[in-house]
Amino acid sequence: MNTFRLHPLILAIACVLTGPAVAQNLSDLYESARGFDASYQSARLQYDANLAKADQAQAAVLPSANLAMGMNRTHVSSDTSGFDRGGFGSQSATVSGSQPLYRPANRATAQQGSKLIGIAKALLTAAEQDLIVRVSQGYFDVLASAETLTFIKAQKAAVSEQLASAKRNFEVGTSTITDTREAQAKYDLVIAQEIAADNDLRVKKLALDQLTGKLDAAPKPLKASAGISPVSPADVGVWVALAQEKHPNVLQAQLALEVAQLETQKAKAGHLPTLDLTGSYNITQNNGSSSTTQDYRSNVAAIGLAFNLPLFAGYATQNRIKETLALEEKASTDLEGARRAVAQATRTAFFGVQSGLGQVKALEAAEASSQSALDANKLGYQVGVRINIDVLNSQSQLFDTKAKLAKARYDVLVGSLKLRQANGTLSTDDLQGLNALIAP
Repeated sequence: MNTFRLHPLILAIACVLTGPAVAQNLSDLYESARGFDASYQSARLQYDANLAKADQAQAAVLPSANLAMGMNRTHVSSDTSGFDRGGFGSQSATVSGSQPLYRPANRATAQQGSKLIGIAKALLTAAEQDLIVRVSQGYFDVLASAETLTFIKAQKAAVSEQLASAKRNFEVGTSTITDTREAQAKYDLVIAQEIAADNDLRVKKLALDQLTGKLDAAPKPLKASAGISPVSPADVGVWVALAQEKHPNVLQAQLALEVAQLETQKAKAGHLPTLDLTGSYNITQNNGSSSTTQDYRSNVAAIGLAFNLPLFAGYATQNRIKETLALEEKASTDLEGARRAVAQATRTAFFGVQSGLGQVKALEAAEASSQSALDANKLGYQVGVRINIDVLNSQSQLFDTKAKLAKARYDVLVGSLKLRQANGTLSTDDLQGLNALIAP
C-alpha cells in the first residue's frame, strides 16, 4: 500500500507545544472532552431522558392499581332528644385495579416506545461522532498552527542570515544597497507573519482547552514515520451504500416513519372497541349512623369486564386518521431526503479526501522542487548570476510550501474521520487508528 510520509520537521512542533504542561495524545483529549463538553453532556442526558420516556409508553399495556382511603365524622345535635344522635363516622379503604385486554391504541403506543429507544440511540451515536470529529479537528488545528509557526521561525532565521550577508556584501562593495533593503523588507514581513502565527496558535489552543476542559492542553505531534493511507475501499459507491444503512440520520428517519405508521394505527383504533378486566376490594368501618348506634363493618369484592364501543365522536376519529396519514407521508418524504443528503455528504467527503491525498502528493513534489530551486539560487547568488531577491523569494516559496503541505496532511487525517462520519460508521476505533500515528 502506498503511503505519504510526514515531514521530519513535525517533531519540531513539540518544542512549541510542550512546556511545563504534560502532553496528551488524541485519545486522552477525547476522553477529557467526553466528560467536559457541554453539547455532548446535553446529548447524553437527553438520551437518558428519551429512554425513560420510551419506558413510559410500556405502561399502556401493563396493569394499573390504586389504593383509596377515606374517613369522615358527623355530629348531629337537636333540641328534640329523639333526633339528637351525637357523633358517628366511618373509615374506608379500597384497592382497585385494571388490566387492558383489548386496546389496539395502547399496544401501538407500546410499540412506539420501542422505536423511541432506537431513535435515542441514533441521536447519541450522532453526538459521539460529532465529538470525535470536533476533538480531532481541534487537535490537528493546534498541530498545524504550531508547525506553521515552526516554519516561519525557520524562515526568519534564513532571512536573517540573508540580511546579514547582504549587509556584509554592501560594506565590501560587492552589492548595492537594494539587496540590503530587500532583505530588510523580507525580514520585517516575516516578523509580522510570526506574530500572526503565534496568535493563531494561542487561539487554537484556547479552543482545544475549551473543548476538552484541560488547562493548557498540549497535543503530542505525529510520529516522523507516520504515513497517510489511501482511502479504502476506493469505490465511492461502497461508502454511499453503507451510509444508507448505518448513518444515524437515516436510522432516525426510518424509525420516525415507523412511529408515524403506528400513530395511524392508533388513530384507526378510535373506531374499535376496548375491553378491560377490572377488580376492586373495599372495606368500610362504620361507627354508628343516623339510624343506629351499633358499629358494623362491610367488605365488598368485585370483579368484572369493562367493554366500550365508540359510536360517534363528531368526526374526530376520521379527521385524526387523515392527519396521521399526511404525517406518515411526510415521514416517508423525510426519510428519502435523509438518504439523499447522506449520500451527497458521503460523496463530498470521499472526493474531498481523494483530492487532499492528491494535494499532499503534489505538494511533496513542490517541496522537493522548491528546495532545489533555493539551493540553485543560493549557488547562483554566490557566483553572481542571481541577486538577493531571488534567494529571498525562493526561501519564501519553500517555507510556504512546507506550511501548505503540513496543513494538507492534517486536513486529510481529519477528512478521513469526516468521511466515516458522513457515512455513519465513525467510531472510537477510528480514533484509535489515528492515535497510533501519535508520537509516544
